[in-house]
Amino acid sequence: MASSASRSPRRSDALTRERIVEATIELLDGAGESNLTVRALTTHLATGRGAIYHHVSSKEELLAAATDAIIGRVVAGADGDGDPSAAIRALALGIFDAINAHPWVGAQLAREPLQPAVLRIWKAVGSHLHRVGVSGSALSDAGSALVNYVLGSAAQHAAGALSVPDAADRKAYLEALAATWAEHDPDPIAQQGAALLKEHDDREQFLAGVDIFLAGIASRR
Repeated sequence: MASSASRSPRRSDALTRERIVEATIELLDGAGESNLTVRALTTHLATGRGAIYHHVSSKEELLAAATDAIIGRVVAGADGDGDPSAAIRALALGIFDAINAHPWVGAQLAREPLQPAVLRIWKAVGSHLHRVGVSGSALSDAGSALVNYVLGSAAQHAAGALSVPDAADRKAYLEALAATWAEHDPDPIAQQGAALLKEHDDREQFLAGVDIFLAGIASRR
């Protein structure tokens, strides 16, 4: 039996759900989703399993809560100074940056359409679109297209950034990809796309796509 001197010290303050969620984010950022376990969390928080399970019931609940915490901060900071179109742009960029900083967020958002973070995004986008006069089926159509674009594009970028995290390596990767594309497809459109690929900025291109959606919504309204 381990002596009292060899046991890990236990925390003396009360453990809250908020602290558990923050610790989950820290573990996910540091070690990745595959290493998020109750054992790792209890060690990180210097507590027991019972204290964790008093607040959350599963790893899936932890992932959903951590994702909602990240997205909640994004939504709260995307006010656009009262301009709904500016707020949508700020929200979209905030989600892009959040997924870029926390790639596991992109994977989690794609898992369950009714999780709190996704519903939070839908509500924010819908409320801003409603403020510019979009309603009824048009609101559902425009909101769905915009949310799917934002989540899909941001998650795709994060996946690429994870595979080639270093900026210099990513530049070399894009140059090699562009050269291969240009070599195997003589079509002028493909050649132009390959030439632009190695110099493009993912974040600027993402925002350009958001602006295209907003322009289309405005023209239909």
